[in-house]
Amino acid sequence: MRDRMARDLMVAVKARDTTAVAALRSALAAIDNAGAVASGHDQQYPVTTEHLAGAVAGLGATEVERRVVSDGKIRGLLQSHVDEWTTAADGLSLLGRHDRARQLRAEADVLRRYLVALE
Repeated sequence: MRDRMARDLMVAVKARDTTAVAALRSALAAIDNAGAVASGHDQQYPVTTEHLAGAVAGLGATEVERRVVSDGKIRGLLQSHVDEWTTAADGLSLLGRHDRARQLRAEADVLRRYLVALE
């Protein structure tokens, strides 16, 4: 799903579809963050000098595999975005910010298409 969204982002950029671009960039960033490895990963080659406290050395020492983000996790992230944007749009409408509320609802609609594909 992430690969499909990344391809769709490139299409949206070329088409200058700012709504889809904003929604997809935000969702892809959330997916990438979910796949990040915690900073406390095992260090195989600790260096102990006063210049490089806590550094690692050696070939591949900075390469860490990202976690695999399941379709279920992606679905949860997308649903969370849709829910947050819908709630925010409702609040903005109450404040008279109808233009921004419409924009948030449109971005939520972009992500809803991916939710349907994950069902």
